[in-house]
Amino acid sequence: MKFITILILFTLLTIQFIKAEDGYKLWLRYNIVSDPQLLDEYNDIIKNVKIEGSSETMHIIKNVLELGLTGLLGKDNIEYDNTKKNGLLVVGSLENLSNTFLLRIKDKVINLGEEGYLIFNEKIDGNITTVITGNTDIGVLYGTFQFLKLLQTNQNIKNISIESSPKINLRVLNHWDNLDRTVERGYAGFSIWDWHKLPDYIDQRYIDYARANSSIGINGTVLTNVNANSLVLTEQYLVKVKALADIFRPYGIKVYLTARFSSPIELGGLKTADPLNEDVKLWWKNKVDEIYKLIPNFGGFLVKANSEGQPGPQNYGRSHADGANMLADALSDYNGVVMWRAFVYSNENQDDRAKQAYTEFQPLDGKFRDNVFIQVKNGAIDFQPREPFHPLFGAMPKTPLMMEFQITQEYLGQGTQLAYLSPLYKECLDSDTYAKGKGSYVSKVIDGSLDNHAKSGIAGVANIGTDRNWTGHLFGQSNWYTFGRLAWDHELSSQE
Repeated sequence: MKFITILILFTLLTIQFIKAEDGYKLWLRYNIVSDPQLLDEYNDIIKNVKIEGSSETMHIIKNVLELGLTGLLGKDNIEYDNTKKNGLLVVGSLENLSNTFLLRIKDKVINLGEEGYLIFNEKIDGNITTVITGNTDIGVLYGTFQFLKLLQTNQNIKNISIESSPKINLRVLNHWDNLDRTVERGYAGFSIWDWHKLPDYIDQRYIDYARANSSIGINGTVLTNVNANSLVLTEQYLVKVKALADIFRPYGIKVYLTARFSSPIELGGLKTADPLNEDVKLWWKNKVDEIYKLIPNFGGFLVKANSEGQPGPQNYGRSHADGANMLADALSDYNGVVMWRAFVYSNENQDDRAKQAYTEFQPLDGKFRDNVFIQVKNGAIDFQPREPFHPLFGAMPKTPLMMEFQITQEYLGQGTQLAYLSPLYKECLDSDTYAKGKGSYVSKVIDGSLDNHAKSGIAGVANIGTDRNWTGHLFGQSNWYTFGRLAWDHELSSQE
């Protein structure tokens, strides 16, 4: 009895120190570096931090560094004593750096584009200084996450020189989330978007979602299901979308919405949604103006049309190009884009399902506006575990094609089976289309390099929900992570 009493007392006294791993922190767990020698080395190199800049993004960077460095280095707090020169970590965009660094790195950083970053250290008057910089604060944020990852993975940071920029411009998640919070092909609980409580109540999960996506370079999110509900375009919902967009903006993430093609009828009281009808064009133009007044950096629309019963331009004898171009014209003044899905399937069509998309889209090559992507699934059927790459890749050289991968495991065990999807993604990306001879890889089609397209994009159908660990099956986190990594650099191996 005495032993049991002592055991109970011990448990009560120590329970506050017990930390269970429930998966919520994803890959952003900043536990103290376990190697004592390496920990001492890191603490010598990172003694003080200097934050250059005061934007909202720079404040986020400061918070990210405090969370990461206190955890990884076992510090109680971060020192910001800039009079101490040894062990200084300088973090800021190129325009905010002092001339000490500017002259030597300016040309190198400029070539990294808006989202790239440079991490390096050097000795100045015998003191080691480490610098994280980029052309924009968003680039610096990406660099900050990369720097913390080096510490997480016990990498050498003594003589560091890392330059990185994304190979694909638009790296976006597609949420197949409905307004009632059900998720099509979702296996991780309900939708994380609590429309009933927005815009007044901001769930901490929205902020953590933005941080997680930014840490792997994802810069866009489509909030709603491709089987779209036109209600999301009403003022009642747009103010809720604005609340999310305001949270995501300083993390470099734009918000996109799915556009139901029949919205002018359902919301506008028109008798038609014909894309060549002037009243329809005006309705969409006014709707886009309304959205951008609320959300200045709104990304644009994702559209599923004339597929599985969804309305589209073919209802009126028009082509996919007619429909996409009408929306593109409405968005063009704001640099918004249209992501028009090539997944067209109808059981009423007697044609072979595998070639429907090719039959409908390939003849339209070159007929789309410059701000239109054709979003193509990796295979011609429907996210099958094994299927060849889609024949449209390499067949539409005049049109930017955007890859659509599925992160959620619709055909790969849903929420009950462990499956690492990077090899599947890599097999598709590394496949050779031979469109311009050997080496015309699918990856070169979607990054724009094969056909000299300035715009490029890749989408992943999200596996995220309200489950505490975000993805239901814990290993599903790895597929969210690997999608972001490959979207940034498709040349990485599955192991990397």
